[in-house]
Amino acid sequence: MKRIGREIILISAALLIATALDAQDVSKQNESIARLKEEISFIDKELKEASSKHKASYNQLLLLQKKSSSRKKLVDESDRAIRDLQGQINLKDREIGKLQAQIDTLEKYYSTLVYNTYKNRDNRVWFMYLLASENPGQGYRRFSYLRNLSAAMNSEAEEIIAAKEQLAGQKAELKQMYNEADELKRERQKEYNTLMSEEQKTRAVVNTLAKDKKKYQAELDRKRKEMERLNKEVQRILGKEMAKKDKIDYTVSGKFEQNKGNLPWPVKGVVTELFGTQTHPVYKNITLPANNGITIAAKKGSDAKCVFEGVVKQIMIMPGYNHCVLVQHGEYFTFYCKLAKASVKNGQKVNAGDSLGPLENAEDGTAQLHFQIWKGNAKQNPSQWLR
Repeated sequence: MKRIGREIILISAALLIATALDAQDVSKQNESIARLKEEISFIDKELKEASSKHKASYNQLLLLQKKSSSRKKLVDESDRAIRDLQGQINLKDREIGKLQAQIDTLEKYYSTLVYNTYKNRDNRVWFMYLLASENPGQGYRRFSYLRNLSAAMNSEAEEIIAAKEQLAGQKAELKQMYNEADELKRERQKEYNTLMSEEQKTRAVVNTLAKDKKKYQAELDRKRKEMERLNKEVQRILGKEMAKKDKIDYTVSGKFEQNKGNLPWPVKGVVTELFGTQTHPVYKNITLPANNGITIAAKKGSDAKCVFEGVVKQIMIMPGYNHCVLVQHGEYFTFYCKLAKASVKNGQKVNAGDSLGPLENAEDGTAQLHFQIWKGNAKQNPSQWLR
């Protein structure tokens, strides 16, 4: 019977390990869900600000699309969390079944033990059993057997009580899991219904903007020219700086490179325009100019923060991008645009977290930062560098 007790301990240990691993996955999913909810909450505030000044705008559409994307991810994360939790429930169900089977075996053995003891409960029988011993050695062994029989019965009883307590705990945990799964399913359905409603609003904004194609075609042409002008100017400056090879601090370069994927965000917000070539959010047959960085929608009044120690190399004003600040980090460069003004000077040393200037407020009440990262003349995807 001790073997059965060991099996119960092994089952419990295996269950604890499996539950701990699943709990880690659920914890990561909960963090992701919380982050997405925070992102959606931020976008809601920005949309409220934008819609109070304009019925429909390009920036508003980008925010709505980002919100829908975040909401879809939130629904997907909820689906994964529900599946993982259901897996934990199934595992616990199986382990409870095994534990119950072991308890049944213990109880059956204990019942037999008690029954046999009861049948032979007459003390005279036990006394005669001892007296019938052929020699003192045999008598002692028979006495030890009777004493151990009593101890075994007590031990089995204690083992059954402990196993039943453990089973009750497992069942309580299972009930809690079922409650969590039900709550997740309700929350997931709520998010899905909200997603459907938000996508209707997005389509309404798209239809509004699509009515004036000439206006947005002209705006697109202007934006393309502004971006091309910015890209040429950045590449010209970078080429000039990289020519000064003797002045490049490669120690700083190494430190910067070690922080890939862990650089702090230059401003708190959400990415509305991605790196690379994208299609127009309204006219899907139109390709937007290649984006050498990302655009981050931020809270009005936010400051652009330097992401790493370096030296301010250039401050310029560009059409469509307002004030721009270029910071050098050895052979790496970070570029910050759409500032209302620059709060730093050329040649100034800056550290991570230092303010480079406040963001410019757009006509629709939103604020944005255009952010780029370069290694020499090679543009980098900032999303791969930011934590």
